[in-house]
Amino acid sequence: MPSAEFQPTETDSDGDQPPVHCPACRSALQSDGGQTTSFLLLDRLTIPVLGCEDHLSEFTSVCDLTTEDTADLLGHLPAGGIQCPGCRNARYDAAHPMVPVHDGAVVVAACPEHQSAILQRFRTGLQTQQQLTADLGAADSPL
Repeated sequence: MPSAEFQPTETDSDGDQPPVHCPACRSALQSDGGQTTSFLLLDRLTIPVLGCEDHLSEFTSVCDLTTEDTADLLGHLPAGGIQCPGCRNARYDAAHPMVPVHDGAVVVAACPEHQSAILQRFRTGLQTQQQLTADLGAADSPL
């Protein structure tokens, strides 16, 4: 997905959400979040995220391009829990950014500060991914 196509949108309880074509993502986003919440571990952040396994993995791999460590995705609450009180209580807030990931979406259920940090990491990861996969004129090279 080119970075120009990345436009996070706010979800709300009124049903004014952009269409999500992935049935597994739709199911995860429409559930109450209890059993479908995963946790993105990126540097010192523990961020609750919602989406299907495939799109969460893709989101994590793009974010992984922005760290020297490894970004991990857990299907359970990490042993240390969520350190940020805002992120810990964010699941009770109705508005979270919905990040399009190909035909699915990922919802970042975190406090505004950490939402912003993760969305910026995702944007940067998309740009990095685009640069890594861009044709650098290697077709003329004998290597």
